[in-house]
Amino acid sequence: MSSRRSSSRQSTSGVSRISDDQIIALVSKLRHLLPEIRDNRSDKVSASKVLQETCNYIRSLHKEAEDLSDRLSQLLATIDADGAEAAIIRSLLM
Repeated sequence: MSSRRSSSRQSTSGVSRISDDQIIALVSKLRHLLPEIRDNRSDKVSASKVLQETCNYIRSLHKEAEDLSDRLSQLLATIDADGAEAAIIRSLLM
């Protein structure tokens, strides 16, 4: 391993940084959280692929949240704000 990538990385200010083993463990945890990779039968997935899929998955979750928010706004616009339906929706959101 090169001196630039030692397992006990330190910044120039002397503050400890994350080790290679910690990076490997974190990438492994991410791998198990991602449906695209988790369901893949192959054990060989590069860290860059895991990170790319993580970004894609986060983007898709943001899009899904925005879509659900839009749908909820449309639903709330069609019901009586003081009615039973609105009260149920408000209770679900709490």
